[in-house]
Amino acid sequence: MHIIDADGHVAENPSLVIEALERWPDLVRRSSDGRPGLTIEGRRYPEDQGPGAGCPPEHGISAAPGINCRSAAGVMRDADRDHIDTMVLYPSLGLCVPSLQEPELAAGFARLYNQWIADYCSQSNGRLRGVGVTPVEHGEVAIDIMAEAKNLSLVATLVPPALTTRNLDHPDLDPFYAAAVELGMPLGIHGAPGIHLPQIGVDRFTNYIQVHCISFPFDQMTAMTALVSGGVFERHPQLQVAFLEAGVGWVPFFIDRLHEHYEKRGDWIECGWRRDPHDYLRAGNIWVTCEPEEPILPGVIDVLGDDFIMFASDYPHWDGEWPQSTKHLRTRTDISDETREKIGGSNAQRFYSLN
Repeated sequence: MHIIDADGHVAENPSLVIEALERWPDLVRRSSDGRPGLTIEGRRYPEDQGPGAGCPPEHGISAAPGINCRSAAGVMRDADRDHIDTMVLYPSLGLCVPSLQEPELAAGFARLYNQWIADYCSQSNGRLRGVGVTPVEHGEVAIDIMAEAKNLSLVATLVPPALTTRNLDHPDLDPFYAAAVELGMPLGIHGAPGIHLPQIGVDRFTNYIQVHCISFPFDQMTAMTALVSGGVFERHPQLQVAFLEAGVGWVPFFIDRLHEHYEKRGDWIECGWRRDPHDYLRAGNIWVTCEPEEPILPGVIDVLGDDFIMFASDYPHWDGEWPQSTKHLRTRTDISDETREKIGGSNAQRFYSLN
């Protein structure tokens, strides 16, 4: 079985940070308290204190013995230990781009990151595939940078679950979605606490573990509500979107909840959905990653099928299972071999258009 990790992460090495510090000395600085992290536009990344606190940077990486995530060569050796053939790498520090406010910095940092991750992955003979970032808040330039990311062979573009003053169904974003379809660029919805994206429920907690319990599923439910009920998939029927890092157990519940509202009061949303939410799933608009040890996985497959689910490791973060993240995928007996092949690799191959 060829295993593709549909949502791993790169632990950006110091070369990216050094370049950012040199380019924007007035806007990008090392944290003044001596701890890991940066201060960008006067905000700490990651912000690990206060409402919606993110992960303390010194605790973000897995403590599993032998992990070596700071170089492409080390990541590939770690992938070998975990039986992973190809890794799609989302950002860690690069997750900050959609929250940057100064337009020139946002565009410049996005371009710097995209070139950096393309160069990083170029050392891997196709085993590491990068995901691009773009300043979605800043209009036309976001489309230009997404097109540049495509030319760099980056396989998807990261989009936050919500923007500062807009949800993902806002009409201003339609040109961006149309460009993604034209480019053949899938979108990966990925948030994270502590990187100054809109806070969805997590502002009630200051303990990172409590924040982490709810941040990813709440983010993904918000994004799915906007894209499905807000008519984005009606206006852009070829758009492909992955809802990431919340597991798969929430999806049957939430698709069914959306279905109920569509059926009973769908006409209350003008310019919104025109079809049952299940139809967007069947049409290939909606994709989700899973952790293969999830007990509910066979039930999800039974209710919704197995064509939209992709394996994800979350490597090298603290909550991943490396070097055992593929163990359940390879060994559990309550899913068929055909389903195992789809979740393990072929679905991700289709979503990311991997050769």
